Amino acid sequence: MKIQEVRELSTNELVERLQTEVEKLHQMRLNHAITPLENPSLIKAARRDIARMKTVLRQRELNK
Repeated sequence: MKIQEVRELSTNELVERLQTEVEKLHQMRLNHAITPLENPSLIKAARRDIARMKTVLRQRELNK
């Protein structure tokens, strides 16, 4: 997910999306521990998406 896509989401949508992405990341890590993923770089991409979302939320919080 690109930063522009994240910025276009409303705050409520962003919070919901963040929660689902965090759950997805935990599930991927668990699955990777049991049986290696075909593409382990997906974990890295998910972490970065979560960081982008948290950054935008923090920016919005500071701009209020």
